[in-house]
Amino acid sequence: MTSFNATDPHGQTGSDDDIRTLRERVRRFERLTRERAVLDSRIHEVRALIGELEATLAKEEDDVARLEHGFRAFLAALTGGKEERLARERAEAEAVRLRLDGQRNRLEWLLSDLRAVEEGLAELDGVQREFEVALARRERELIASGDVRAQELTAIARELADADADLREHEEAHRAGVAAAQAVAEVLKNLGGARSASTWDMLGGGGFADLVEHGHLRQADAAAWHAQRALDAFGRELADVGIHAEPRLPQIDTRWFADMFFDNIIVDALRHRRINQTGEAVAEVAVWIDTTLHTLATRRDGIRARREELLARREELLSS
Repeated sequence: MTSFNATDPHGQTGSDDDIRTLRERVRRFERLTRERAVLDSRIHEVRALIGELEATLAKEEDDVARLEHGFRAFLAALTGGKEERLARERAEAEAVRLRLDGQRNRLEWLLSDLRAVEEGLAELDGVQREFEVALARRERELIASGDVRAQELTAIARELADADADLREHEEAHRAGVAAAQAVAEVLKNLGGARSASTWDMLGGGGFADLVEHGHLRQADAAAWHAQRALDAFGRELADVGIHAEPRLPQIDTRWFADMFFDNIIVDALRHRRINQTGEAVAEVAVWIDTTLHTLATRRDGIRARREELLARREELLSS
């Protein structure tokens, strides 16, 4: 691998041209990274399509074979039109085979492009670090020399540190929120199953409907405890980004699930209503999570944009 060094043989900082050259190499690295992501996605899609076409082709060839030999061929000969049906089946198989060949060729082209991109990235390995090192060295020299740009660079460094910390905390909060959303969705899924079984029970589903309903309710109770733990973690992460909330699922009484439902102490209609009410309350929590995640994503995007502005201004100062 060939790397560009931003210092001369005596260890002195390179020229502004050196920094600009490194920046150009960084931009090429970023472009190739984006291209690799697109190629990876396309290759995944094409491989999946090839798998589907291979399965379809196998079915079409099986249809042809059964028309050529075996009981289906015997029936076709008796009823007439065997050759016409066989020609149609062969044509359909050939059409699938052609599509499969085309996608296989496409995959080879994509893989070839990916290899070229990977080679380009390998040549630029470490260039981002080299660029940051060059900028940091230049920044230290300017500050030490009392350059007029030093004060602004120092302020930018402080803002960048704050932005990095804020971004990390928002990303952690967002991940916790996604986990909480998934956990609450599991509660809703089980309550939905219980609601369906309860409706069936009211329509005369009998003992089996009771068993299904109770099974879903037990699962909902277990899922609710897990979801509440996830919500507690989400609340702690939200506090780190200045959002004060104590997200709580509606009170899910274990006795209500275990005694009232399992022992059938209350009538089916009341039981059905209670399930609906609990499901609606849990759904409100799910909506709150989605809204909060949107707020976090918006704030996170704003922090990222500000960070990019700071980095651009820092680079401008150091390259001027």
